[in-house]
Amino acid sequence: MPATAPRLLGPAEVRALAAELDLRPTKQRGQNFVIDPNTVRRIVRESGVGPDDVVVEVGPGLGSLTLALLEVVGRVTAIEVDPLLAERLPRTIAEFAPDQSASFEVVLADALRVTEVPGPPPTALVANLPYNVSVPVLLHLMTLLPSLRHGLVMVQSEVADRLAAKPGSKVYGIPSVKAAWFADVRRAGAIGRNVFWPAPNVDSGLVYWAHREPPATTVSRERVFAVVDAAFAHRRKALRGALRELAGGDGQQVEAALVRAGVDPLARGESLGIDDFVRIAEELG
Repeated sequence: MPATAPRLLGPAEVRALAAELDLRPTKQRGQNFVIDPNTVRRIVRESGVGPDDVVVEVGPGLGSLTLALLEVVGRVTAIEVDPLLAERLPRTIAEFAPDQSASFEVVLADALRVTEVPGPPPTALVANLPYNVSVPVLLHLMTLLPSLRHGLVMVQSEVADRLAAKPGSKVYGIPSVKAAWFADVRRAGAIGRNVFWPAPNVDSGLVYWAHREPPATTVSRERVFAVVDAAFAHRRKALRGALRELAGGDGQQVEAALVRAGVDPLARGESLGIDDFVRIAEELG
């Protein structure tokens, strides 16, 4: 017999689960639960995942997006930091998606500190990320899981703008450059506040990303990221001043390295792409 599609959570189901758990969503953990089935279906559609994908989800909460993913993908591994939610989630999946429950696993962990994800290597990351740690979580998982090929995350609207920004944009910064090391990133739409419970006091945006091979370089990613951090630590400073600490205070060494890298010493970090930062890191040695 063909599998029965999962039932999705609407406002009544979300509130019933929350009441059963005596759940009071906390700002500290960025808990805002999606109560609109059309929204979670849209997230899955925009993510481009399919039957061959193994998805890692962060912050599944009560399971709204998880159930929508199980309609489409081969397997979902969800990482949840809240013990109460992690304990209830497998039962929710069994009740609302009995035919897909064997394709689901929950890991009780802080996504910022996980060192491995059980099961087959995940191919996609799809998540409503906790807004207070969204960028660190995204970069940590991209680093930890080189098998990831694509994904879609929902984050605060301003963060979505930063992640997808290109050099020269007013909002281009550290998240933009570091995300570009791993992937091609673009905005994939906006999400209204009324699809959440409780409604957040910020707007939300979708960010789609597709894996790209990291730049070929003779230095480590950590070294390149140290140059990125230094370049944006003092946004008003030209690079020859902003990077001086990386060369033990030797401004002449920095200026010579920038010239060798083909970068104007008077340029600022927001004008450079990831490949420029790689060349600077190599020349700084």
